[in-house]
Amino acid sequence: MKKAKEHHPDKNPNDPQAHERFQELASAYEILNDPETRAIYDERGMEGLSGQGSGGPGFDPSDLFAQFFSQGGMFFDPAGPGPGRRGQGPEVIPHEVTLEDLYNGKTVKMNMEREALCGQCQGSGAKGNAKPKKCVDCDGKGFTIVHTQISPSRLGSSRAICKACQGHGERLKEKDRCKKCKGEKTITEKKRQEISIEKGMANGQRIVLAGAGDEQPGVPASDVVFVLKTLPHESFERSGNDLLTHVKITLSEALFGFSRIVLTHLDGRGIEVSSPAGKIIKSDDSIVLRGEGMPIHKRPSEKGDLYVILSVEMPGDDWLQTIDKKAWHNPSFLFLLIDLSHHQALESLLPPKRSDPEPLPEVVTKAQFEESDIIDVRFGSFPAGKTFFDAFSPQFGDDDDDWEDDNDDDDDFDDGQQPECNPQ
Repeated sequence: MKKAKEHHPDKNPNDPQAHERFQELASAYEILNDPETRAIYDERGMEGLSGQGSGGPGFDPSDLFAQFFSQGGMFFDPAGPGPGRRGQGPEVIPHEVTLEDLYNGKTVKMNMEREALCGQCQGSGAKGNAKPKKCVDCDGKGFTIVHTQISPSRLGSSRAICKACQGHGERLKEKDRCKKCKGEKTITEKKRQEISIEKGMANGQRIVLAGAGDEQPGVPASDVVFVLKTLPHESFERSGNDLLTHVKITLSEALFGFSRIVLTHLDGRGIEVSSPAGKIIKSDDSIVLRGEGMPIHKRPSEKGDLYVILSVEMPGDDWLQTIDKKAWHNPSFLFLLIDLSHHQALESLLPPKRSDPEPLPEVVTKAQFEESDIIDVRFGSFPAGKTFFDAFSPQFGDDDDDWEDDNDDDDDFDDGQQPECNPQ
């Protein structure tokens, strides 16, 4: 069925062979779908299906594919663009966006090419007062009926584009054709369009340019639909209106705290966080920064939350070379470690704390340190990818040159419910 859609004449208007391939696919489907003809084909091939046959009209492939080609407001006539055609479905175009685009919003301009009604003949294809006449070969239908022998006892019938009028149902004499469109009724038109990616839009969201698609006489212009496809981000992962990221801290920061810019957000802001005094942080502990997630679509002043997984960097082997090994073998040093008043002595032996990034971000926002249980994060959202959390054991499961940006000018999870426990 996918092949039939792919080779349908309506989807390949410039390919004269598309109709023949479509008919072959329709006949092949009928043969393979019928147990009797399928058995003959499996045993003797196409030769077994050839021969004389009789009977009334058989299967019409247009009936088979009608349900597939008429969904979603689209209608495809196997006979091609005949007089009864109800117009084309929307043209769907995937458009890749970054997480920054969805966070900050963006306007994208592009050059689009489409078929538009000829302005000189107003889509009639004729010049002056000349009018097309009904095609006598197809009686104005735009198609003819073709009968095909599909088995010794079965005769199949299908529609074929009328070769005389090319499926239009009417014909014009050469001298009566419009000079601009050559009687084709439409001309190729280039037009500048722009789409607006709004803050907080989601992956798979559709942006519709109504009436921006191809035009045909007697039917409304089709729409152009852009479907957003979010590219993976190296630092952040999105789930709904929330974000998740991974921040590394040193052993000194884990034991004695930190107060610095821990990350640069999607809008370029530095996010400064200070851990509480006396709080020892373990690797894979998580915190939540309220209101630092994705903007909510249509309400960009409101935002989700940003979950941060803290990973403690342990000193490497070369670190031992920088300290006095004898201190570790001195019994009094153990008492020095236990005495919290001498924590500065221990801190001096550990790798130093991280400093703020250089250059500093122009805008720095201070966020409140709030602990978040890793289980809460898991049940709240984030079907994480396979490689995003390589630093620790999986907790979230596995998931499934015409373009120009305005910026260039400037150089399930479920609903979060906990599972019920059965009484023991």
